[in-house]
Parts: sequence; C-alpha cells; structure tokens
Amino acid sequence: MSDGQRRLSLFVLLAAAIIPYFVDLGGSSIWDANEAFYVETPREMIESGDFVSPTFNHQPRLNKPVLSYWIVAGFYKALGVSVAVQRLPIALAAVTMILTAFLLAYVARGPEAGLWAAVGLAVTPRLVMFGRRIFIDIYISMFMALTVTFFALAERYPHRRRLFLLLMYASVGLGVLTKGPVAAALPALVFGIYLLLHREVRRVTEMMIPAGLVIVLAIVVPWYTALYHRYGWTYITSFIVGENIARYTEGVGVEQRRGLSFYLPVVFSDSFPWSLFLFGAAGMWLVDRVALRRAGAESTPDPAFRIRTLLWLWILVIVIFFTFSAAKQDLYIFPIVPAVAALAGIFIARRDVQGAAVWPRVLRATAAVIGLLLAVAGAGTFYIFETVGKVYALHGAAFVGGVAAVGGALALGLALANRPRFALVAVLMSLVTLNWAFIIRVLPSFERYKPVPPISAAIRQRFAEGDVVAHYNVALPSMVYYLGRHIEILFDRGKFLDLMRGDRRVYAVLSASDYEQLAGELAGTCVLDRRPTVNIKLKAVLARDALPEVLLITNRCPQSSSLR
Repeated sequence: MSDGQRRLSLFVLLAAAIIPYFVDLGGSSIWDANEAFYVETPREMIESGDFVSPTFNHQPRLNKPVLSYWIVAGFYKALGVSVAVQRLPIALAAVTMILTAFLLAYVARGPEAGLWAAVGLAVTPRLVMFGRRIFIDIYISMFMALTVTFFALAERYPHRRRLFLLLMYASVGLGVLTKGPVAAALPALVFGIYLLLHREVRRVTEMMIPAGLVIVLAIVVPWYTALYHRYGWTYITSFIVGENIARYTEGVGVEQRRGLSFYLPVVFSDSFPWSLFLFGAAGMWLVDRVALRRAGAESTPDPAFRIRTLLWLWILVIVIFFTFSAAKQDLYIFPIVPAVAALAGIFIARRDVQGAAVWPRVLRATAAVIGLLLAVAGAGTFYIFETVGKVYALHGAAFVGGVAAVGGALALGLALANRPRFALVAVLMSLVTLNWAFIIRVLPSFERYKPVPPISAAIRQRFAEGDVVAHYNVALPSMVYYLGRHIEILFDRGKFLDLMRGDRRVYAVLSASDYEQLAGELAGTCVLDRRPTVNIKLKAVLARDALPEVLLITNRCPQSSSLR
C-alpha cells in the first residue's frame, strides 16, 4: 500500500470515528449527576438574566468558574434549550482534542503520524462516551491540550512564534476561567522544566510573558471582579482555597482516599488502545537520546525530538502532580490523552530508525497485545450480557461484544503474521463499528433504567400551585432540569418526615429501600410510580442482583391510588 493510499484509508477511518460524536445527541436523557449541573445552570442563567452568579436548583453554585456555563448558555441562545444543544459544544471540544493529537504528532513526524494519532484517540471508548455527555473535564482538557499544542507549534515554527504564543496564552486564560489556576500552573511547570532540561532558561525572555499575563488577566479578571463586587471575597476565597489548595493538600470534599498507584491503570485505560504504545515510544526516545549524545547534538537536538520530549514531560508532570494530591479523580489527568495518542502515532508511523530490527518486533508485539485484550474484552462482554443473565436488557450488547471479540482475534492473527499495521487497522475498524453500535443500539436501551424523565412526567401531570417536590437521600439532580422548578433536597430523616406530615401536598422521590425503612412513619402515603435504576457494578451484574428502584410517593393520595 502506497503512502497516499495509507493516509487516505486513515482519513476515512478518522471521519467514520468522528461522526458518532454528533449522532443522536438528544436521543438519551441526562446522566446524573455531573451532567445535570452543566445542563440546568446555563438554563437558569438565561431564565434569570444573571450571567455573573451561576445557580443550580435556584441556589448559588459558585464552586467552579463560569466559562463552561457560558459556553452552553451561548449555544442555548443560538439554537434553543435542549439536551442535544448542550451536548454539542462538548462534542466539539472532544473533536478539538482529536485535532490537537493530530497536530502534536504532525509537527514531530508528519501527516501519517498525525492521522494514526488522531484516529487512535477518536476511537477511544472513554473519549467517545465523555464527548457525548457534558463534563467540565473535557473543556479543561481541551484548553490544556490547546496550550501544549500551541507551545509545540511555537517551538517547531519559530518564525510564527508570536502568533502561537498569543494563542497559547488565550488557551491558558480560557482554561483558568473553566477550572481554575491549575490550567496555568501545570503548563508553566511543564514548559519551565522543558527549558531547564535543554539548558535554555534564558529563553524565558522570548516567551512574551508580560503580554501573556495581560491576555490571561483580560480573560479571567472581569468575571472575578464582578463576583467580588457582588459578594466580596467570600466565594473567590472559597474556590481558590477550598476547591484548589485544600482539595489538593487535604482532600477536602473527597470521601475516598486513593494510593500513589491510582493513576497507573488510568493512564492506560483513558487512551486505550494507543496507550499500550507508550512502552515502545519510551524505548525509542531513549535510543534516540543516546544516538544524539554520541553524535554530539544533545544540546541542540532536532526539533522532532524536542517535541517528543515535550510530550513526555506533559504526561509525566501531570500524572506525578496529581499522584501526590490528597484528592484523586481519574479525570484529573485526562489532559494527557492527546499527548499519549501523539506519541503512539509517532511510534506507529516511524520506520527509519536505528535498531530497525527491534522496533518492528515491538510494533508487532504491541499490536498483538492490543488485539488479544480487545478479543478478551469482547468475549467477556458477550458472556456477561448473554450468558450470565439479563439483568439489563440492552439491545446490541451481544453485537458489541462479538465485534470486539472478532476484531481483536483478527488483529491478533495479523500481528502474528507480521502485518502489524494491518492489525492496527483491524483494531480501528472494530472500535469504529463498536462505537457506532453502542450509540445507535445500546445507549437507547439505557433509557428504561433512567427514572428521572418518566417520574418527572408523572409529577407534571399532577402538580398544582403550592405543591412541593422533594428528594430524600437520592442523587437525581437532572429532575431540576426536567421539571424546571426548585426541588427540596433532603438528607435529614427528621426534616423529610416533617415535610411529609405538613399541610402541603408533597411529591417525594426516594429509593424503595428507604421507603420500606420509613413505612411505619409515613402513614397515609402512597406510591404513584416506581422505576428501576442503573447499577452497572460488575459484581452486581454477575450476581444477577435485582435492580434498585426509585419511587415517587405523595402524602395526599388520590382515591384511585393504593399503597404498593
């Protein structure tokens, strides 16, 4: 296959991999809980006309900066308020991350490396799912990916350094307004180590830092100034100290403490399957470094090698930084995925390397391992959903498992036959098919296990002025969006019982288990609706555990209702 044919094939695969990010975005209801906040808060902004103080459930929500809400609000203004519209910008953010992976690999190795990197990231199951569901982490990952990409472009094309650095600082400012100081601190740390490693600390004067500060402050300061004018230092201090410093040093707000090895599997799962090429990419980087040292070019290595060094620093610094954080969440290190994909693309595309007898074997072995893992995962999926029992009636689950199993086996066979790149194409085709099937067939099946839309419809049919909607000990914030009204969120048993015994009609949502425990104290209540909920813990599925249920009850029972 010629270079042109290979690139065309990769481009076709890339297009097929990207389209699912935009297919039927409104076909599935909101996922609780994170997505609910970023759907409803912009709607309340538009409703109130207040774009300074975000609210959720008509109460202040100032634990995060405001840009993610503004983005969705802007799309609401342009296209109308809907679930599909709020997911469109997150899908665009995911595709932007794919573009950064292409550019990072392109500047180090050329268009073929860029295409391998981009399509490998595009088919990553984690990114596909996150790109169709609004997460603030996708926005911050996008802005940080743009930051490192523009820095890499400035290094690779010094005659356009000024333009790329200005774009880099704009990305930093937007990142800070999305998540906070981490969007500036981590890139600064990476780039500082990069210059130090190359003994170029004096080049700091070339980085346009004064202009960069002006750009970042021009983006960030206006909102914080408006916030200060309204509330003083209260929320600003709470965010900077509580959401950043205290969370990092003390784990404030995080219930589960995780060990130092927590991020090791995350690095590989976030970017699977291309993450497995990190081993080969690391070995190749070390070999090239030794070769440059022997050639006496270590102090001024070629630009491509410098880009690869930058990518490794980006990955290592971010992972190490959060490894020592008291609060650990897997998505904290998600900004590394474009760099991981880029290093993989560079490794796959590269052929003219020293030790040429070694790297093809590494490529073949890695392709074989990817094929084996894909086949095992597919067979496991098929077994769980077709053999163990139909806890979930998910249409297409068997097909997804079958595609993964067959595609993985084919890739393994091609790798063992010494056709590693054909094996990787088989992996990519399998994942493209799998993602399409998952979105078109599997995702719609989950709707029967999402209780909020039908329960919200049941409440709307009965609700009258003066009635109260309450949640007791459940986390279903998306109901605020579907009802478009305030909900009393209660976790205190006494307060909930007092509300149910009061003079107002209450529509309460709680788990079936909690209702059973409170049955003796909720005399005169009745169940209006009951719905199964998602429980995707592998242990529960294998044990064929019954799905937990959520109930809608009321303290003013209609004559046609009875206790159930």
